[in-house]
Amino acid sequence: MAESSRKPGTGESDDVVAELARLRDAIDGVDREVLDCLNRRAQLVQEVGRVKQGGRRSPVYVASRERDLVTALVERNDGPFPDAAIPHVFREIVSATRSLEERVRIAYLGPEGTFSHQAAVLQFGSQAELLPVSHMQEVFLAAERGEAHFGVIPVENTIEGAINPTYDALMECEVTICGEVLVDVSQNMLSKSGRLEDVRVVASIPQAVAQCRSFLFAKLPDAEVRDTPSTAAAAQLAATDASVAAIGSSVAADAYGLEFVARDIEDHRGNTTRFVVIGKETPECSGNDLTSAAFTVRRDQSGALYQLLEPFARHRVNLTAVQSRPMKGKPWEYVFFIDMEGHESEDAVGKALDEAAAYAHSHKILGSFPRAMKQPRRQLGRRDAR
Repeated sequence: MAESSRKPGTGESDDVVAELARLRDAIDGVDREVLDCLNRRAQLVQEVGRVKQGGRRSPVYVASRERDLVTALVERNDGPFPDAAIPHVFREIVSATRSLEERVRIAYLGPEGTFSHQAAVLQFGSQAELLPVSHMQEVFLAAERGEAHFGVIPVENTIEGAINPTYDALMECEVTICGEVLVDVSQNMLSKSGRLEDVRVVASIPQAVAQCRSFLFAKLPDAEVRDTPSTAAAAQLAATDASVAAIGSSVAADAYGLEFVARDIEDHRGNTTRFVVIGKETPECSGNDLTSAAFTVRRDQSGALYQLLEPFARHRVNLTAVQSRPMKGKPWEYVFFIDMEGHESEDAVGKALDEAAAYAHSHKILGSFPRAMKQPRRQLGRRDAR
């Protein structure tokens, strides 16, 4: 049998080369079709914008619409395109076409490369206008004053618990919770070279260092540990000093041009931070919502917590969290934060809230908002160590 001729320097037969060329041409053709579809989608979004101009004002961003879109696409996906990639791909498609109507401005606790930055990108995509600020209160003020359409703030962590300054600010500011984002907190070691042997100093916030003690003890027992104000500040330091490795998020690697020394170095897997999106308008009921409310009671009320929670049990409203915080300026008095399934406009939820409010000394509905879609743990776009 005659041997197929081989292309010089490749070791590939003419048949293989021809087949690869055919497949690559076919892929190029599909890519052109994808681009045509994207432009058709963009044209439809522009038409939506024109219709909105002629009718009542409606929000440019609806969290439940985007969540349900991605969920439906994942459910109908027959492969081989991976389910885990669908949220990332369509988030960017939606972000890009939404910007044709209006570029959404998002305030978050910066600088670039923090987990708050990661949450903002996960929720709104890269085509949103991201506005990093220096202090948590500035996120609230930006949303309250209309300087940003929305703010993204952390509220609780599965290991560290509630983030109390957030709850204090939610009580004091005139904003509402209108969405949530769940971010898997995966700690990574980042440096200029990506080589473990170059590391002399490990920099990060104390909480991140504490989450990675086993790795540091095993791999870098003699390294100096240096505290920084944020994980992003640690990444900035590592970008200027080859002997420093930062512990931080994957987005910090891209933001500051760093390589991965090691990935996922936290001691315990499953560490998740819950962020909420704050704004000025309450979303409509989506059918898969949460409601967050705050109640105060007088110190001399016996059985106060029972009386406060009883209406929710009686109306069969499932509570997902109950937390307490000391009231500012009133020693030994507390405000109770309650999260529940359902939207405040739903009959059972509305009745339970009204009855609890009638018993409470004061109350505030912090928001009714669509539940988040769980993010895949390994995010696309994270650069592999070389």
